Amino acid sequence: MADTSQSGLLSVRLVTPDRVLLDATAEAVELPSMSGYLEALYGHAPLLAELGAGEVRLHGGTSGDQKFFVAWGFVEVLPERVTILAETALHPNEIDVAETRQELAEGEKLWHEAGDDGEKYDQANAVTRQAEEKIASAEGRST
Repeated sequence: MADTSQSGLLSVRLVTPDRVLLDATAEAVELPSMSGYLEALYGHAPLLAELGAGEVRLHGGTSGDQKFFVAWGFVEVLPERVTILAETALHPNEIDVAETRQELAEGEKLWHEAGDDGEKYDQANAVTRQAEEKIASAEGRST
């Protein structure tokens, strides 16, 4: 990782179980936590949060503005560093929109079949939300 002391830039690392997708610096990082989006800037107080499905957006830094779709995992924010550990992380051009639309249809089917089972509703909502966020990321828009 780059030395960011005295630079005012955050070191940002985005990691999945099978690859390191990003190792860069940024002036700001927007993250989809389970309780809503949060933004980290240089000097941020330490924070550990659970990731939801959505876009990680990097602003400024060595590689300019970038966006990545992430789903489920954790983020650790320290004053000079953000580490994102995601179950799924993709660059928007890696998203297969047709396949994701099928995932969305499957989530909607699960929702209709859930009956009175709260766990099945939660699972259906998670599948649907992830597919909607992935499509929005691929199409360059936010939900």
